[in-house]
Amino acid sequence: MHPKASGVGTESEGPSSSAPRADDALLADLLANTADLVSFYDRDFRLTHCAATLKGVYGSVAAVGAAIWEIYPAFLLARHRDEFLRVFQGGPPANVDLSRSSGEAPRSVFVFSTANGVGIIESREQGGRSAAEEQEHVVLLHQATHDVLTGLQNRRRFGERLQQALAAIGGPRSKAALLQIDLDDFKAVNDTLGHGAGDTLLQLAAGRIRDALQEGESAYRYAGDEFAVIQLGKEQPAEAERLAGSLIDAFKQPFVINGIPVFVGSSIGIAFAPEHGTDGEQLMKAADIALYAAKTDGRGCARTFNRSMLLLLEQRENLRRSLRTALERGELYLEYQPLVRPPSSVVGFEALLRWRHPEIGIIPPSVFIPIAEGDGLMDEIGRWVIEEACRQALSWPASLTVAVNLSPAQFLSGSLTDTVAQIIDDVGIRAERLELEITETVLLEKTIDNIDTLNTLNVLGIRISLDDFGTYYSSLSYLKNFPFDTLKIDKYFIADLETDRKGQTIVRSIINLAHGLGISVTAEGVENSAQAKWLIKENCDCLQGHFLGRPLGAEAVGEFIQRSPLRMGRAMEETNGAG
Repeated sequence: MHPKASGVGTESEGPSSSAPRADDALLADLLANTADLVSFYDRDFRLTHCAATLKGVYGSVAAVGAAIWEIYPAFLLARHRDEFLRVFQGGPPANVDLSRSSGEAPRSVFVFSTANGVGIIESREQGGRSAAEEQEHVVLLHQATHDVLTGLQNRRRFGERLQQALAAIGGPRSKAALLQIDLDDFKAVNDTLGHGAGDTLLQLAAGRIRDALQEGESAYRYAGDEFAVIQLGKEQPAEAERLAGSLIDAFKQPFVINGIPVFVGSSIGIAFAPEHGTDGEQLMKAADIALYAAKTDGRGCARTFNRSMLLLLEQRENLRRSLRTALERGELYLEYQPLVRPPSSVVGFEALLRWRHPEIGIIPPSVFIPIAEGDGLMDEIGRWVIEEACRQALSWPASLTVAVNLSPAQFLSGSLTDTVAQIIDDVGIRAERLELEITETVLLEKTIDNIDTLNTLNVLGIRISLDDFGTYYSSLSYLKNFPFDTLKIDKYFIADLETDRKGQTIVRSIINLAHGLGISVTAEGVENSAQAKWLIKENCDCLQGHFLGRPLGAEAVGEFIQRSPLRMGRAMEETNGAG
């Protein structure tokens, strides 16, 4: 049974021309009051009308426009498919006994043809239960198969449907696709806005996934912030890639939670049956490995499983084990990128964490920092970074500052201010030489603890910088309510600065706004002289990027400082000649 392309369309709650030939008002009244599980489908196998009792059993699955096999996947099985098609093509009515889950009452459906499709009446053996008991049973059955929070089918139903989908695979062109979806940065939202906001985000995310589905596709909440979609009867891999692209695009728009725009992307792993697995466990493992590859490749993307990814998974586990001892083995180290005040003054350096693995070599922070955060290692590593940066800064001229990035886990730990105060005292560095950079994600909720932490750091004399401004939430209330010394414009806005008029307007507005509030501005990602020239003309206070200086090892910082007047002078000469 193959879906027709013409069946893809909008979901209408009103009467349909493909509905059974009956007075619509009478039909609506009948369906609202009948205790039977009645439903009608058009010639594209889409639901047009159904009884309220059917919605009570199947929940959001029984939505107008849903494909018949989403409600009755048994019709995908060969032994039922032929019988259904005979009725659909105008044959006599038929009784079909449905397969059932363990503990579920026996059930069957009576299928009959209509002028424009088919009708189905489902029967369930009550075993002597009263109407109230049967209603309670229906509710319990729905709760057993659906996620209470999102309304999507749950993990139990996912396992059943996946096995049914795999059993329905027949010819060489018959495939099933499994898409595993994970929300990017969900933990940061949960940690900062609270679990209530996290639950709201999951509900909104489930809605976007549901809205992206077409016929032959069903969605499930697998666990936590993980979702899954089973896709049947599609031309693969094109259809799975299309759906993945639609989902990624859907998550690019912000979610608004309690008036706050929250940006949470999605990463997707794709696997196909039968080539990537012939049973549920194999297919789920393949999709999970592909999902990890998508996360590793920078998030916000989809990857399809291939055998080489097994090596990537093995490497992930090796990295997890190695990272626990990397600090004590001296494998972690810092590099320093110059911060330059025009026209040519180096005012400090930003400390950047690196890992030199003895076998693999240099591992980028985008790979190992998520592992460290997931394993609860960032508090220990973060303390070492602050202390090491302060110790190395002691060898620089006393006028230079050192900037250190704080992870959300560090900032929210509750011990940050005590830790920083102790490090400053132990190392013997002046507090005003240390600048701590935080991102907007840690300030989503203006809690007393957040304000107290920033105010205490401010009282200690430590400079505070708001990093990556403009890429997440950009609430102006941050600038009003928190004591920032510096605002860092993300490189996203700098990349096309020479030609992007809208980008120029945004950057110019940020600079003027910050200066009006007495806040200094640093532009990140300055890669060429044209960008530098434009920023200097707009009175940007400080520049950072490869054009002005790449990250340096600790031993190279001293030489860079000695040569910086000549180096910066040449760079600015190039800037003056640009354009």
